[in-house]
Amino acid sequence: MRETVITRDMVANPKTAYGNKKASTRHFITQRLTGAINIAFLVLLLFVVVRLAGQDRLDMVAVLGNGWIGLPLAVLLVIVAIHMRNGMRDVLEDYFAGSLYRLLMLLNTLFCILVAVAGVAALLKLVFWG
Repeated sequence: MRETVITRDMVANPKTAYGNKKASTRHFITQRLTGAINIAFLVLLLFVVVRLAGQDRLDMVAVLGNGWIGLPLAVLLVIVAIHMRNGMRDVLEDYFAGSLYRLLMLLNTLFCILVAVAGVAALLKLVFWG
C-alpha cells in the first residue's frame, strides 16, 4: 500500500481530496452524537454516584441491580467506549502513520471492546442475577 504525501499545495487547494470522505464524516458525526448522549446520561451517572456515596456493597448491588438504573448504565458504557475509541483515534492520527498507526488503532479498538464487554457483563449480571 502506497502512502500519499500531503504537501502544502494540496492543503492550500480546496479542490484537493485526500482521505476517505465518508469515513471522516461518519467519524465526525459519531463523535458529536456520542458526546451529546454522554452529556444526557450525565444526570443518571451523577444520581448513581451521589446515591452510592458512603454506602456498602449491598446497597450498591441493590441500586445497580435495578433494571431502570443498570440497563441505562450498560448502554452508557457502550457509548462511552465508542466515544473513547474515536477520541483516541484522533490522537493516534496526529502522531502516527502507516502500519504503526494501524497496529495502534487495532489495539485501541480491542481495548475499547474489552472495557465495554467487561462493564456490560458486570452490569447485566447485577441486573439479572443479583
